[in-house]
Amino acid sequence: MFKSLKLRGAITLIVCLAALYFLIPTFIPNIPSSWNKYLSKEKIHLGLDLQGGMHLVLEIDTDKALEAMMERTANDLKESLMDSKVRFRNLEKAKGTAISMELTDPDGKTALENVLRDKYPDLEIDSASPREGGQLVTLKINDKRAAELKKLTVEHSLETIRNRVDQFGVAEPEIIPEGDNRILVQLPGIKDPERAKNLIGKTALLEFKIVDDENSLDEALRGNIPEGDIIAYGLHADRSSGERSSTPYLLKNKALLTGASLETAKVQISDRFGNPTISLTFNSQGADDFERITGENVRKRLAIVLDGVVHSAPVIQEKISGGNAQISGNFTLDEARDLAIVLRAGALPAPVNVLEERTVGPSLGSDSIQQGILATIIGSLLVFLFMIVYYRLSGVVADIALAIQILVILAILAAFRATLTLPGIAGMLLTVGVAVDANILIFERIREELRAGKTARLSLDTGYDKALITIIDTHITGIISAIVLIFFGTGPIKGFAVTMIIGLLASLFTAIFITKVIFDYVTWNFNIKKLSI
Repeated sequence: MFKSLKLRGAITLIVCLAALYFLIPTFIPNIPSSWNKYLSKEKIHLGLDLQGGMHLVLEIDTDKALEAMMERTANDLKESLMDSKVRFRNLEKAKGTAISMELTDPDGKTALENVLRDKYPDLEIDSASPREGGQLVTLKINDKRAAELKKLTVEHSLETIRNRVDQFGVAEPEIIPEGDNRILVQLPGIKDPERAKNLIGKTALLEFKIVDDENSLDEALRGNIPEGDIIAYGLHADRSSGERSSTPYLLKNKALLTGASLETAKVQISDRFGNPTISLTFNSQGADDFERITGENVRKRLAIVLDGVVHSAPVIQEKISGGNAQISGNFTLDEARDLAIVLRAGALPAPVNVLEERTVGPSLGSDSIQQGILATIIGSLLVFLFMIVYYRLSGVVADIALAIQILVILAILAAFRATLTLPGIAGMLLTVGVAVDANILIFERIREELRAGKTARLSLDTGYDKALITIIDTHITGIISAIVLIFFGTGPIKGFAVTMIIGLLASLFTAIFITKVIFDYVTWNFNIKKLSI
């Protein structure tokens, strides 16, 4: 029995020391630097409701992503049909995600089906109607592939937003998918919500396109846009007045290079007016493509287009090797830094709409912390006092176990980098009450055994044995309820449930294991004949 007690005492001591190890960085922020290598680097992270910040619910426009993909497919299909000598005209993306074309050869449909089978297995003929000298054909993407692409779009958006937020420097953000096409973003402690929202929502599609100087821009502005061209605008600000104006450009629709080939983007102060510019470096494949593109288009203008806006359109003087380019514009330093971040993180595959936006001010967060801590302290003190008054020295033992339980809960939160929220504090306080209830069950069983005339030692063992099943049953049912809340609840409810599960597991350990260790140690070492209970 004594050896068993020594082992149980060692386990209790190890648990208490481990809890202190993980909690020292949280409760003693100004730790001497020489101690840092011996202590945990993790702290308890406060949620949005405790330290203020920003809450966003974003909707990914997956239909737009599908439309953009079909636009690119339509351009590729033109080249494939020409290579296969299939005669057609007016091939373009129709409304939504359809592609329409006119086949000018009576046997063109069979040739088209062969091209689709060999190169575009995700496309299928939706309709075909005869026309004079040919057929009008409409293509669509099959439903299974469309669903897969929408799912991939949300996953890609989630990863891109997470990369942007990480580079923006937000500590402990929560970025999780919700439903089929929504993403929940919580940014605790954010100081500039509008800047963060712009950073997250910017599509950041970077494209390099040739300016079409062979056709008339004026004619295009009147509505006579040449096939394969688009009109885009560049924004310019007058340095003296600050007024902004737009300049139209006639561009080739096909992007010769995109931001997908970028390796990095950095902010530099490189022009003579001290304005920030963004220096781009391409990866090896992108550098080769950029060298080839500039070599093939010497004396032509290459437009650098970001989210449909032309930022510059310099004339290519010679082939450019080395894989470097530069975006100049009327940026502030913060705008340039944010643009560099989104370019490094990559473009969003689809537009993002903000469905819900809430900003929690730091004063509200501070009040929540104070009130939550005050409620926890007052509630715990009242419970501690009740146990001492009603159960005397045995109540002191229960209070020691409760204090250890709170330490263990907080230590687990710190160790696993969990986020403590206001509902989490409520869950922690609730489990303190559950732990007290477990101790009361044990103590009342012990009292029954003492009234039956049994010795203190025997009453302790019997009381714990009889209460054990009931305590385990109540804790398990509570854990099951919390698991259900995790699966079907949302943010705050999940925070409550997670803390509740941790607290119930800690309660089982402290109420049954630690209190028994203390009682056994006292009764065996001090030969106690009468219990103060």
